[in-house]
Amino acid sequence: MPGQAWIVIARAGIMNMIRKRTFMGLLMFAWFPFIARAIQIYVTANYPQVAMFAPTAETFRQFLEQQDTFVFFVTIYVGAGLIASDRRANALQIYLSKPLMRTEYIFGKAAILFAFLLFVTLVPALMLLVIQVLFAGSFAFLKKNLFLFPAITVAAMLQAILATFTMLALSSLSKSTRYVGILYAGIIFFTAAIYGAMLAITGSTRLSWLSLSANFRRVVDGIFRLKPRYATPWRVSLIVILGLGTVSVSVLERRVLGVGAFR
Repeated sequence: MPGQAWIVIARAGIMNMIRKRTFMGLLMFAWFPFIARAIQIYVTANYPQVAMFAPTAETFRQFLEQQDTFVFFVTIYVGAGLIASDRRANALQIYLSKPLMRTEYIFGKAAILFAFLLFVTLVPALMLLVIQVLFAGSFAFLKKNLFLFPAITVAAMLQAILATFTMLALSSLSKSTRYVGILYAGIIFFTAAIYGAMLAITGSTRLSWLSLSANFRRVVDGIFRLKPRYATPWRVSLIVILGLGTVSVSVLERRVLGVGAFR
């Protein structure tokens, strides 16, 4: 049906990834921190002598940060070939020579990576919030930290959107999945290295906006109402993130073309 082709693309891509044992192993491994945090919540709820380790709002922020490594690997494993593989097989022209809108193709591909990223960030984080309430036997913690549900949701969604569209843009630039993965990793580590060098020279964290990862962490610190770890204003970091998103969409607009493509 018109307007629903992206669902078909997304479903096919998700099922294709689920069939891969290596990837399923990665997803299972990505849930180990969840198990560790769940045990922490259980122990602190049942043994007053370790109450000092009881979860706080920062615990949930720390959990999402723990998942950054898995977000990185899932993004490369799933996202590097989303468009690059179609370009290599000349399937992109076939896709877009049919009555398929370009936006449907892009959103279908984006949904594949987006879904898996939320599966290793948003889903376990919200489950930990539910587990905390169940083990505590009351809603006291939740009432005291009502902002946690929207904070977790916004932070996880922002990270997934940023990683998804950045990777899609890079995937549209090449036919080599390996090259795309290296390029994505290069951006993450190179920007972090530049910031690290400037930090060593200036002794100030005001230039954290040079690092893609630092920008995301700065914004999320604000979302969770925590003391910022960088001196860069959160608005500056948000502008950098939005700028990267705009560039990614622009690249996709230019690169995702086909014979007789429907716009």
